[in-house]
Amino acid sequence: MRAIFLADAHLRKPGDHNYLMMLDFLDEQCGKTDILVLLGDIFEFWIGKNSVITDYVPLVDALERLHQQGTKLVYVEGNHDFHLGPVFTRRLECQVFPDGGSIELDGKKVFLAHGDLANPNDLGYRRLRKFFRSSLVRILIRTLPNFLLLRIGARAGYESKKNYRGERARWPAREVLIPYAEAILATGQQAVVTGHFHQPFHEKLGDGELIALGDWITQFSYAIYEDHAFTLTSYQATTAGGGSTA
Repeated sequence: MRAIFLADAHLRKPGDHNYLMMLDFLDEQCGKTDILVLLGDIFEFWIGKNSVITDYVPLVDALERLHQQGTKLVYVEGNHDFHLGPVFTRRLECQVFPDGGSIELDGKKVFLAHGDLANPNDLGYRRLRKFFRSSLVRILIRTLPNFLLLRIGARAGYESKKNYRGERARWPAREVLIPYAEAILATGQQAVVTGHFHQPFHEKLGDGELIALGDWITQFSYAIYEDHAFTLTSYQATTAGGGSTA
């Protein structure tokens, strides 16, 4: 069993460095990976569309090649990509978790979460999230033209980055994620994998473990599950040939 976990690429344009890196990386996984788990915010903005926005065609095509080579796709929706729709559930036959969920790897129970719900004190965000995940917003978004969605996405991305700097100082990742993971592990899960905080670390918690994935913007970090164990690693920063380094 070989599974790959990655999150927080915030992809925008196919010519961007991190976008090219992602395409190289995914192509290298064809025929080698049993499960690919995407833990949200892979796209800078994908909400409620039944068709693929032009900028995201190369990535969806790369995911489809993986799927055709036998890789199971799992997607945990993030705060930049939700209401994913039939492109993922039908074309890619992707298992989609809107609010996180559990999978089994070699009999090991692994809980997957984007991480945006890890902080119980961020009440303002929770209210906003509930509104944007509503069926009303999903219907409204589907009526908007793609060019307008991209403008909304660019603005939302700017505001998100501005807010994130303050949140990172106010709520450090370890202080939020460790108690969150401990509570989940207490329910019988054996590992917790999260994104959202853009800070990679691997923490043993009693008989369980927490894997925070970092991002695919500057760190190019991801996790591998192989030989019954998780490893947090990173992808070499090159668009020609690629490669990974532990």
